[in-house]
Parts: sequence; C-alpha cells; structure tokens
Amino acid sequence: MNSNSHTENKTYSTIRPIIATSLDGIAFKNETLFAIDSRNGYLLQINPLNSVTRIINNSCWQDFIGAKGLCVTDNEVWFISRDSVFCCLIEWQEGMATVTSSPRFCFNLSYTGNGIAIWENTIYITCEKMGHILVYSKTGEVITKFYAPGIGNENITVKGEEIWLCDNLEQTVYCLDKVTGKVKYHMLTPFEYPSALSFYHDQETNQDILYIAYSDQEPYIRDNPNAEPNHELLYRDRTFIHPLYFKYDEENKYTLSNGFLLEMSYLEEISPLNSIKLKDLEWRIALPTESDRQKIKSIEAVGLPYVEEDYNGHKVALFKFPEFTSSKRFVFGWRVILEVWSIKYQLKPRDCESLPPLSAEEETKYLLDDDNLSMNTDIILKGAEEARGTETNILRKMYNIRNYVYDHLSYGIKPHIDTPDIVLKRGVGSCGEYLGLLLALSRLNGIACRTVGRYKCPLKVLNFGLPLTPDFNHVWMEFYLPSIGWLPMESNPDDLDDGGPYPTRFFMGLSWYHVEMAKDVPFETLMSEGVPISKEKTSIGQLAINHVSFTILKELHPE
Repeated sequence: MNSNSHTENKTYSTIRPIIATSLDGIAFKNETLFAIDSRNGYLLQINPLNSVTRIINNSCWQDFIGAKGLCVTDNEVWFISRDSVFCCLIEWQEGMATVTSSPRFCFNLSYTGNGIAIWENTIYITCEKMGHILVYSKTGEVITKFYAPGIGNENITVKGEEIWLCDNLEQTVYCLDKVTGKVKYHMLTPFEYPSALSFYHDQETNQDILYIAYSDQEPYIRDNPNAEPNHELLYRDRTFIHPLYFKYDEENKYTLSNGFLLEMSYLEEISPLNSIKLKDLEWRIALPTESDRQKIKSIEAVGLPYVEEDYNGHKVALFKFPEFTSSKRFVFGWRVILEVWSIKYQLKPRDCESLPPLSAEEETKYLLDDDNLSMNTDIILKGAEEARGTETNILRKMYNIRNYVYDHLSYGIKPHIDTPDIVLKRGVGSCGEYLGLLLALSRLNGIACRTVGRYKCPLKVLNFGLPLTPDFNHVWMEFYLPSIGWLPMESNPDDLDDGGPYPTRFFMGLSWYHVEMAKDVPFETLMSEGVPISKEKTSIGQLAINHVSFTILKELHPE
C-alpha cells in the first residue's frame, strides 16, 4: 500500500503566491519552492511556510513569457519555451536565489512541450500534441518515449524510480514506472485544473509530500460605485499549491485522495401550492449511504423525528403525518456528518475477462426498463448495438457506451426530463437525460446499472466553516461487475468537447464533493393510507420547498 499521508497528524499549508497569475511549473529545492508564471514571465522563489514570494529573474523576465515546466538543479533552472529547451544559471546567497544570465538554448523538440523533469543526465519531457513522454539525453538525443496516460496538458516530475504526471483535463495524478513508462496507479486531485507538481522533502518527518499547483479562474462580485446596480460579476485568476494526500489500496484496486469532513442538511419546508388534505401520509427521504469512499460519522433528525427503514442495506428516513393539511407548517429532514474522499478504481479490461454471469435476481432487478427508458424503441435498440460495436469485454463495452453517448449528446438544462429516445433524437440532454440514455444502452447490453445521487457539495476551494448551497441536484450512475462490485461513473461532466477525446477521470472515479444516497430506492416518495401518491395527483414540489446546505468542516488525511 503506497501513500502520501501525514505523520503525527502534521498538516501542510496551502501555498498562495499572491502575484502569480498562472503556475506552469513548480520545483522544490533546498526547502524552498520555485514556480514559473508564464503569463508574466516571472520565475518566482516562494517560502512554502508563509507564501512570501519574490521574482528572481528581474532582468530577463521577457525570456520566460510562455515558459512551461520547471526543473531546478543545484545551480541551473531548466524549462521549455514552445518547441525548445532552455536552461540558465542561478546563484545562491543566504538562501536567496538569483538568475545570473539570460536563458541558454539547449536543443529543439519536434513539437511544443509542456513539462520537464531531470534525473541525473536524463531529461523527461511531456508533449500533449504527440501524446507521449519523451526521454532525452542532456545533449538532446532521443533515448526513448512512453505513452502519456491522459489527454490534457501534462506536467512532470521524477522521484526515485517513478515518473509522476498531473493532467489538467483529467484532474488526475499518475505514478509511472520510470523504466517501462507503465502506470502503477493514479488518483484524482481534489480540485480542478492541476497545472504542475513537485515533491517537498520534510526534514523533520523524513517524508516526501507531493504538492500540486492549480491554475484557473474564479467568479467574484465586485463593488462598482459607477454601475447600476453597484455590483458586477467578474472573473479573476486563482492560483494556489496544495498537498495531495492519497492512499493506494492495491488489494482492492483503488486509490483514495484528499478527504473532507462535511456537514450536510436536507430539509423539507411544508408550503403547499394548493389546498390539500391527506390521511396517514408517509413521507420517505433516502439517507446518505456508506461506500469505499464515504463514511457516516453521525446522523440525526431535524424538525420532526423519523423511523429508519432498511432497503437492501440502504437507509431511508420515514416521516409520518396522521393528517396532513395545507394549513399546517413543518420543517423536517436530517443532518449528517460525512467523511468523503475522491476515489479512483484501478481496474483494467484484463481484470474482467472471466467474470461470472449476472444472477437471475440481478438480471430481474438491473436489466429491466423500470423508469421510462424507452428500451423497446427502434432508436434505442439501434443505439445499443452501435454503441457496443464488436466489443465483448464488459469494461470496454461500458467505456464504448459512455463515448457513444458523449458523441451523440451535448449538455443542456431543461425544466423536465425527456425519455432516452427523445433525448437521442434531439442530441441535447441534462445530467438526468444523459443518465437515462446511459442506463438504457447499458442494460440492453447486459450490464447491470443503477442511478445514484443526489447532491454535490459546491466546489469552493478550501472554504471551511461557511454554509454552502448547491444550485441544483445531480445524478450519476454505477455499473456492476460480477464478483468485483459496483463502480461509479459520472453521467456527463467528462463530455468536455464534441467528438472527444474524452477524459476518463470520472469513469470508475468520483470526486469528494459527491454525496452518495438513493441507491436502489427513490430519493423521496409519498404514500397516503398505504397507497403511493402519483405525480399526477400531487408532486413533492407542490407540497414543500427543499433546503440543502453543506459546510466543509476540515480536510482529512489517509491513515
């Protein structure tokens, strides 16, 4: 089991270089941190303890505009500018580094490079256009090349016998064997758009801590006295560097990374739109569940007591109203403290070559059209055949189905959910409509699958202790591999560009901000006098207003 965990519960600070508008390469040296801001052309020296930052290439900053990647040796700085490799000398004086000359050209590349790392006399360079890691001698002679595992802009560092990559689109860090280039394991980063990475050696604990740089933009409200109204929405650069804590469970074939302790509340506020009277009303709300990546620390009723029911191992809160009328007002629901992690399963097609068939019970439960999936329509039957192609391996088949859906749909939100046949004809769908099409095509191809949801914690970077409200609910899916178990797959977030290639970050992976509930059971149901209430008679939205709130309490480290 490999890990980048803490010792004695030591917490490492988030580094925030205030003047940086982008972070296109980072490198630790002599317990200090160097970074390249390619937009401004700054080579920065940063104190990792307090984020104090200084520019060390004062006289040649123009030469660093557009620079990518960063590697620092005892007296040299190496970087890439478009299709060329450069280095320059640095001098140290009382812990302060200074670039003493303009960069020196070293050798050309066939295409534009993205990241650079050096181990002894060997140079490793990532190239998004080629999709390879290129291995050179210091004189510029090509030694070999490895396939790059992701599809985005990748940065690189080397540690011992391992190559480490971060991919900005995959939101993933990969650990590769330095000799063969084969991926040993990989894990999701807790935040989007990782742009660079480097290891910090803690002399006190004798540990190597992997830091990841992030570069993107964030929205903010600006006070503008000259505008009417006097506030306006703008975007600003956001850069920070944060430790990646992870644990690789080789036996169970998954990695966990950067966990968070969340408080989540789900409440219904009775506020009927019309006059109504219901007898012996039973109002059921699914509770969060436990999984490889999610653990319940505590849970309690809010407003009114509930009876906990069990449905095949999944918990539901039952609220009872002997007489429900539109003149009464209640707030009821639950509050839970959760431990959530990002998870990435490490299964490969060869792990799925000799799986047993589904049981009769599993076929009955997970291969049927039980939610208006249009599985008997011509367009869906044809789509299931086209999506599968000639593939027989269940994991590749599921991957093909995902890509087929991404090829045929673009994301768009509507006030209601259409059936998969309509969605496929239209070519536009919400997350729920992506999910319906994925379920239909998967089940027609003999892959057991189910809906999972219901909410995502707003991705506010390291905003601890503040109430956060999601803008909408969210659903995704799990597919089942006999003898292995249920694996998560996002419905639509990986569909970034029409025609692909598509990232695989959320294929057998899920980020920490997802809260899992409502597996094998609807999220909310109503029954009156023992009879289910149909949506035609009254919907939950006609009876109540839901309130959802998250609070990020603290970051967690793997044990």
